[in-house]
Amino acid sequence: MNTNEHERIRSAGFYIKENVFSESECERLVEILSCDNVRRSRAGARNLMKIGAISELAFDKRLLAIAKLVFGKELVPYKATLFEKSGKANWLVAWHQDTALPLETDVVAIGWGPSSKKQGVNFVHAPTWALSKILALRIHLDASTSLNGPLRVIPGSHSRRLTDAEVDFSRKGKPEIECLVGKGGVIAMSPLILHASSKAVTDEPRRVLHIEYATSLELSPGVTLAIA
Repeated sequence: MNTNEHERIRSAGFYIKENVFSESECERLVEILSCDNVRRSRAGARNLMKIGAISELAFDKRLLAIAKLVFGKELVPYKATLFEKSGKANWLVAWHQDTALPLETDVVAIGWGPSSKKQGVNFVHAPTWALSKILALRIHLDASTSLNGPLRVIPGSHSRRLTDAEVDFSRKGKPEIECLVGKGGVIAMSPLILHASSKAVTDEPRRVLHIEYATSLELSPGVTLAIA
């Protein structure tokens, strides 16, 4: 990839690479995520880095290569989540940014907060400088189509953390992109890019394994990401 292409991706805030994983690899991941030791909810599962096979997957050289390609440096995984949408488990996600990070301890400082506990893990909403060190890779275990509630993004909307009022203002009049990705494809995205998804209009599932990476587990002195 040349410098101009790299800058284009960084400017857009997202990148799609098809055919990263085979159909059989995706089916194997579905089996792993269906095991009894994976605590499931109606919408998916959290804290998946505690599952050995998922933690190993997060260090797969194909994912690390995508992360380096997009970010320009080596990244380390720290969090994995399954999102599972279908006609039976269906929901709409309004336009938003992903601003909460799992931390080993709470942070009381300007730009941080509020915080909350999710399945025993401390999540704190982070400032722009911390979120700029994060990249998410979304592995599509099923094809993402216009019928099963695909991710939608607004390119270039990831420069800073926005207030709720700014989210509405920032997306008006801006072109949005529907991220249609085949089974085994991967979306790389900044947590700060404005994104949303509609309800599915089919029973066809849309299962996505969402893995987050950072430049380092220690974001700054005293601020350390938890493995989740």
